Amino acid sequence: MSGEGFWGNAEESRKTVKELKNLKSVVDPWEQAYKKYQELAEIILLLKEEDKELVLDLELNAGSLLKIVDKLEFQVLLGGALDKNSAILSINAGAGGTESCDWAGMLFRMYSRFAESHDYSVKTIELLDGEEAGIKNVTVLIEGPYAFGYLKAERGVHRLVRISPFDANKRRHTSFASVDVIAEIEEEFDIKIEEKDLRVDVYRSKGAGGQSVNTTDSAVRITHIPTGIIAQCQNERSQFQNKQTALKILKARIYEAEQEKKEEESRQLDMDKKKIEWGSQIRSYVLHPYNMVKDHRTDFQTGDTQKILDGGLDEFIEAFLKFSAKNKEKKC
Repeated sequence: MSGEGFWGNAEESRKTVKELKNLKSVVDPWEQAYKKYQELAEIILLLKEEDKELVLDLELNAGSLLKIVDKLEFQVLLGGALDKNSAILSINAGAGGTESCDWAGMLFRMYSRFAESHDYSVKTIELLDGEEAGIKNVTVLIEGPYAFGYLKAERGVHRLVRISPFDANKRRHTSFASVDVIAEIEEEFDIKIEEKDLRVDVYRSKGAGGQSVNTTDSAVRITHIPTGIIAQCQNERSQFQNKQTALKILKARIYEAEQEKKEEESRQLDMDKKKIEWGSQIRSYVLHPYNMVKDHRTDFQTGDTQKILDGGLDEFIEAFLKFSAKNKEKKC
């Protein structure tokens, strides 16, 4: 990076900076742990039985070291080929009109808060607002080291039970929304797409209620004809930028489809993996008559619903990754 002319090539410099960030996310915690260990070793040499202040300092440092070690152990679970990549996350409201759209909006806020707490950036690619509240669907790119490794745990149907704020009679309602997460594909993955296999449609970007939000046909929808896979983007500044972003998403979805096809046989044997469809929710969020969030795959649960809806998903994600690792060990 310090070499002459490094910043002259914007694309190459972007890739290198991203690679550096990924490497630092692995190396920095180890260096931090070793530094903390050295500090502890020095304190122990100075320790005297009657020195209560030094004992307290030792306990605080030991606690800090344990937290760092826990984080390092957690990173070991993120060893998949694409785990270090950024994530493309989509949320779709289920049947239920305003209720489900509002729930999808709550999930969008939850994942945005989660991304913020991990210093990830969130870039909205496609968003369709609900007619009265919330959103019908949204697709975002969450950029940062291991974003996909973390968020792949969220793929599935999410169920909300609450007293509806839209019901004058204050009745309890159940709402559903599905979350899909795929990895952003880097160029080193050989995904070949022939131009003849693509159908590109342009249209005007849509806002709440279906109205156009600009006067030009800048939004782009690309269909991969052989597979029927579709990707679209409307939030970039130009039709060209929208097309490039849509192509990136299309490649990621085609790669995901190919991987799923290869794993179809083993997936059919895996009774713990549920399909993404209404009625097979992976997690329930209950706000009435009691507070509870429960993951139905791992049985991990908490009563602190506000923390979860504010993006505090780490314990659920860790429980899922440990659960997945144990399942892999059983198969081996």
